[in-house]
Amino acid sequence: MADFLAENNQCGQNALRLASRGNAIIAELLRLSDFVPSVFRLDNPLDLSRYGELISDFSYFKSTDLFEHKIESKPELQDLDEEFRENHLQILTRFYQAFSCVHKYVTDLNRFLEDLNEGVYIQQTLESVLLNNDGKQLMCEMLYLYGVMLLILDMKIDGTVRERMMVSYYRYSAQKASAGDSNIDDVLKLLRSTGFQNAGPPKRPLNYPESFFARVSIDPEFINMVIGRLRSDDIYNQISAYPLPEHRSTALATQASMLYILLYFEPEILHNQPAKMREIVDKHFPDNWVVSVYMGITVNLLDAWSPYKAAVTALNNTLDTSNVRELSMKYATKVTKLQPVLDKYLKEGVLVEEFILDSIPKLLNVMRDSNVILRWLMLHTCALSPSAETNKRCKQLRDQVLTDSKYSPLHVFELLLNTAQFEFKLKELFKQMLADKQMKWEAYKKEGSERIQELSDVFSGTKPLTRVEKNENLQAWFAEMAKQINSLNYDDSTSAGRKIVQLIQALEEVQEFHQLESNLQVRQFLADTRKYLHQMIRTINIKEEVLIVIEIVADLSYAWEIIDSYTENMQKGIMREPQLVIRLRATFIKLSSALELPCLRITQAQSADFMSVSQYYSGELVSYVRKVLQIIPQTMFSQLAKIITLMTGQIKEVPTRLEKDKMKEFAQLDERYQVAKLTHSISVFTEGILMMKTTLVGIIKIDPKQLLEDGIRKELVQQVARALHNTLQFNPKAKTSELTPRLESLGGQMEGFRRSFEYIQDYVNIYGLKIWQEEVSRIINYNVEQECNSFLRTKVQDWESLYQSIAIPIPRFRPVDESVNFIGRLAREIIRITDPRCASYIDSMKAWFDIKTRQEIVNKTVFSKVQRAVGTFGLSGLDRLLCFMVVKELQTFSRSVERHVFRTKDKTWQNLFEELAKLLAPVEGIIPAPLKLYSVYVTKTAKLWPGYFDTMLKVGQMQLLRKQIAHELNTLCKFDSNNLACALQTMNTALLADIEVHYSDPTKPYPKEENPLMYEIAGYLEASGFHDPLMKIYITTPPLPNFPLFIFLLVISHISKLTYSKQINGLVCKKPADPLDAPPFVIGCITLLKQFHVDNTEKFLAYMGQYVRSFVDAMPGTKTVDMPQEILNLLVYIEEFIYFSGTSRKRVDAHIPPYIFEQFRTQYASG
Repeated sequence: MADFLAENNQCGQNALRLASRGNAIIAELLRLSDFVPSVFRLDNPLDLSRYGELISDFSYFKSTDLFEHKIESKPELQDLDEEFRENHLQILTRFYQAFSCVHKYVTDLNRFLEDLNEGVYIQQTLESVLLNNDGKQLMCEMLYLYGVMLLILDMKIDGTVRERMMVSYYRYSAQKASAGDSNIDDVLKLLRSTGFQNAGPPKRPLNYPESFFARVSIDPEFINMVIGRLRSDDIYNQISAYPLPEHRSTALATQASMLYILLYFEPEILHNQPAKMREIVDKHFPDNWVVSVYMGITVNLLDAWSPYKAAVTALNNTLDTSNVRELSMKYATKVTKLQPVLDKYLKEGVLVEEFILDSIPKLLNVMRDSNVILRWLMLHTCALSPSAETNKRCKQLRDQVLTDSKYSPLHVFELLLNTAQFEFKLKELFKQMLADKQMKWEAYKKEGSERIQELSDVFSGTKPLTRVEKNENLQAWFAEMAKQINSLNYDDSTSAGRKIVQLIQALEEVQEFHQLESNLQVRQFLADTRKYLHQMIRTINIKEEVLIVIEIVADLSYAWEIIDSYTENMQKGIMREPQLVIRLRATFIKLSSALELPCLRITQAQSADFMSVSQYYSGELVSYVRKVLQIIPQTMFSQLAKIITLMTGQIKEVPTRLEKDKMKEFAQLDERYQVAKLTHSISVFTEGILMMKTTLVGIIKIDPKQLLEDGIRKELVQQVARALHNTLQFNPKAKTSELTPRLESLGGQMEGFRRSFEYIQDYVNIYGLKIWQEEVSRIINYNVEQECNSFLRTKVQDWESLYQSIAIPIPRFRPVDESVNFIGRLAREIIRITDPRCASYIDSMKAWFDIKTRQEIVNKTVFSKVQRAVGTFGLSGLDRLLCFMVVKELQTFSRSVERHVFRTKDKTWQNLFEELAKLLAPVEGIIPAPLKLYSVYVTKTAKLWPGYFDTMLKVGQMQLLRKQIAHELNTLCKFDSNNLACALQTMNTALLADIEVHYSDPTKPYPKEENPLMYEIAGYLEASGFHDPLMKIYITTPPLPNFPLFIFLLVISHISKLTYSKQINGLVCKKPADPLDAPPFVIGCITLLKQFHVDNTEKFLAYMGQYVRSFVDAMPGTKTVDMPQEILNLLVYIEEFIYFSGTSRKRVDAHIPPYIFEQFRTQYASG
């Protein structure tokens, strides 16, 4: 048969593409298994109570209408369902596409087999394909990969979770799915839950996994023939790489794992065919019972085959106690013998070209032995799977292996390190020898022919050589020999080798027969020529086959997951000896050889999936490398903590001028020695990692300097995030607020981190300040983003976040209260202690005081402490969070007013406001009996206000806090970054001037919608405090009839609770028992009106003016009569409204004549 994988061979290409796709699907399933949304597990009581009614398994299909009706009947459930859809549809689609690919794969496999049986591929049948080497490999792989997909699905994504995700996808994309994917029902049938459980208490249903494998039927003849091939043949020709009989099971390990999977497609063999099972076990499992199935996923055959009679019987010989003991002791002895051999080869100067050329077979045998021992010991001593853990016999077997082999993880790890280093050195030297092969061969040839030519010249008599007579015969003979050497052809190595052997014999003979031995110089020339000819033979024997054998033997894919159990040994070794990192590099390179397995077929098929699959496995390996080497930054930080303790607590700062007799007191030699010693140990650690050269792991290049920096960043992120989480926790029941002491404590910790970073940066060659600012800003911004998620309908998931990173992850901690993290707790604590119901804000002091005790609670220094604790990023983040909180309150207010007052089916409130509006019209007029009219409507609406008034106060309070934060940010910016402050101010002024010019003359330029200028500068201005929160429009609102009247009534209904205080020149609450703070009341009113059209504010002021004028008009005509207290309160309220909102006095004067304000000032001045 022609080359099966040739491009013009359609059958081979289709099989190759299927195998390539299989490997890509497995990579995608493994990748997605790390991103299963936790909500679908429903293992969190919060998720269960919130989303339990929206998430269902396949029981949904039995009562679809009932389920949907339940959601549609509750508006809040509909809202939640829509929000859930928006947040999860993207990831659900990705999961469904992966599940769909599994079904499509098996469908395409069946179609390929049908085409093969029906003769679509001319001259090719199932039998002929299985006779071809590549053909039988691909046929076995296609079925094996399908089996692996199913097992991985059940192992990595729980069946119930799968069902819930598929039902959610079906509900949210039913129309799209039915239109674009007619196989959705088949996909659901294939991937429904099997009942298998890997996590928690392990559970294996009856006839599992064969019933799962049988859900889509596959041609039984094909299955039998493929199993037959695996039973009888060495399909990957691995035995040539392992010539020793005792290594046979290792040589056949790949097809042994394939057989393990394929037998589940034909469970009859496992159950009732002891002869076949005996043959399979004797050939593939005579000395092993733990199998690596795919990329390190291991299976214990004793546990996996326990339900199958024939399989268990066949395994009995292998699992015989004496056999297990013999194997364990054999491998333990070999470990002891191999260690000194590897140590000898790894000594400097041993592995040189000469030695390698002479000892290739011996070196390869040592490599084979080392890898076989490593494989057996690592697999048979690895931790048991949850189901095997419950199997008593499995535990006994493992314990026996551990005892009999005197298993020491450290010894196995040492063997792994040395083997990897040995292979790495040998491979690198051999590659170099292969690269230089032709050049050296030509050099030896030239040297040899030149020496023979010189001898020819010597015997011609023309060249003088001591006591050598002229001899024409020898001259001609040597000249002929030189020609023969020159004629040797590098490309025809076989005939050249034979010829060289003949030439060496001829040179030995000429020395003996022509008595040339007596002449020392001639003899030397002949010896040198023979040496060069010998070197030519050795050089021509440097073949690529040796490198291929090294690649096959050095495979470590079986340890892809097991290697993690040796991480602790690696890290302890690095702590003991930082230079160990250099040897670890070879281990990581050896581990990266595992990438060959999933990528080989993808590369051969020239598939576009290559980058994605390589990226995934390389990324996983790089993450593991980072995990191992993270011990260096961890140790660095623990040493740093000691340095900081010494420097801040024990070492005194040396003054500028020092008396001579106090020199000894300030010298503190012991303490300074400790600091120097700790600093040296830190630099030694970093030197260790920097000695590791740049390494290509898969397709990702690891730069040791970058690795060190990332490790330091990761440790910094862990420590800072933990400090923020642990310190910013408040007890709401504490008598005095914990805010200030907590902020001071956190500020001290952050200062300590920053100082230690500043101290160490030069010793480890990093930019400390840059790293500090970047990582702290990332932590704060990420936590603000996650806290703000609770206010967003469409959440920002971790994988979508700009601030989260795989290499340097920001940890997430379990919430301790209603807040998601520390930034929410900080915001809510500040809001709690400045609550308008218990605290009074005095603007002239820029501080809050307790209404009852008159003690100061919060002043502007608190925001300086917040800045010291969480930086300007934290202050800015706090401002952003408050912004979200304000938006939420305003949206609730707007929605509630619209639904329950102005646009409700019950027209009671609407009619009441319309009736009052008619009575008050025109607003420019005077109401004849104001007290009677207004008090009637205030009484009628009394029940309406509580919720709306609370919202107004909350909004006002948060706006006040935003003003304080903006002031602190602005002050910091002007002091710390004056140039930036001036530039921003100038830019802002210029931009506003241009916009104003444009509105007066539309021909002038204005930033277009796609221009990011205004959006970006707004971000800078807010971060620098150049903004007024009270002027911000937070939400868009529909026009509401009589809204100004609504706000007006709300204000006059509560103004009686306030009274004027001459001491603070403002309103304070009248009764401490009924507390109320005026500034939040005023600012809340301003903010609410700001969200609606400007006419609403004008109308509100008109109603206020009418109220004041009416009451003034109703007063008796005598000059001595004072204004009623409520009118005076209202005038103070309007004064504060003007002050906070920046409304021009003229706007108010249009509604309230200036003389009324004059009279009220006079009244208070005299009172």
